[in-house]
Amino acid sequence: MNKTSQEKSRVKEIEGEAKKAIIMAVADSVAIALDDLIAGDRVRIRSLLQEIVGELEVSDAVPYGHKLSVKPIAKGSEVIKSGEVIGVASQPIDRGEHVHIHNIVSLYVPPLRTKALKAGRES
Repeated sequence: MNKTSQEKSRVKEIEGEAKKAIIMAVADSVAIALDDLIAGDRVRIRSLLQEIVGELEVSDAVPYGHKLSVKPIAKGSEVIKSGEVIGVASQPIDRGEHVHIHNIVSLYVPPLRTKALKAGRES
């Protein structure tokens, strides 16, 4: 029987296995999800040295490998990953929220392509 991501997530939580994310640098405003996350999941954030540096509750779904905010990010503020500015928040981002092209303007993806991705015109 195949379980959905949500079912797998809840089984891990019940069995006491913590969800995980990693933060690449102390100054980062985002961490990288090391599990598929759903709203309500508790996540332990570890440093590159595997030290636990925080814990938070996820506010919406965050796929494996995607970013989640480790602190509130105001609209217009820099989004920092691996100690580098990767974009600017296009709207306020709460702690525990998925951080992706829907709420940041990337410094790596040209704005017109970002608009096309949001509109579903490009994959």
